[in-house]
Amino acid sequence: MLFASTLSRHSRELNSFHHRDTETRRTAIRFAVFCLATLFFLSSSSAQTKAPSAQTASPLDAVLSQMDAAAAQFRGAEAEFTWDQYQKVVNETDTQKGKIYFRRTNKGETQMAVDIQSPDKKYLLFVNGKMSIYQPKIEQVNEYDTGKNRAELESFLLLGFGSRGHDLQQQFEVNFSGNESVDGVKTAKLELSPKSPKVKNMFDKIVIWVDAPRGISLKQQFFEPSGDYRITHYANIKLNAKIPDDVFKLRTSGHVKTVRGS
Repeated sequence: MLFASTLSRHSRELNSFHHRDTETRRTAIRFAVFCLATLFFLSSSSAQTKAPSAQTASPLDAVLSQMDAAAAQFRGAEAEFTWDQYQKVVNETDTQKGKIYFRRTNKGETQMAVDIQSPDKKYLLFVNGKMSIYQPKIEQVNEYDTGKNRAELESFLLLGFGSRGHDLQQQFEVNFSGNESVDGVKTAKLELSPKSPKVKNMFDKIVIWVDAPRGISLKQQFFEPSGDYRITHYANIKLNAKIPDDVFKLRTSGHVKTVRGS
């Protein structure tokens, strides 16, 4: 259910929700999980820390230790994003751009908001265990409670907000693949192979490029079993800045139709 279809199909399917309520539910969960997973590495960048010396730690341990130290200080993050989704079957790449927001509340709840600004406006919100997708173009909101899937979703939320770097090794086989330049910045390239068969059905492999001195991931690539993949770039990253409460509320017109999934 959680990992039913690729993200590239989601945008197209959003325009026919009233015909595909079951698929809508898959879409929202799948979209949220992707967002949470991809933003994991932003959460580790909430503080600048010094890596262990080369004499005391491997390059991989140095990067994960930076994440460990930064995680305790994480309160929220926002960034501009570009998502390039490649579809192998049709040999096409779809690009979406917008802003993404995460925060940890005083009660320990993790919240997420995604503002897709092009090519079509869409909003996705995850608050209080409820997923909402708003499409201004057709004036419709689809929402549902994640129910029994909430624990699984929130396990990704924990990855996205303040998780320790070494905790990655509980979920993935992690390999350091050397240093590469991304947008003129030296980064550590980490390859993650999921241990869970369920997650592996979603992504064969995840590659991240981490700016180690700041603990920030500037780029990620998610490989799917179908041969599709998504490349994500982040820019203008802001950490631990106050995010207005309104960001985590849907701002709709007065004529919106709400469809609740099961």
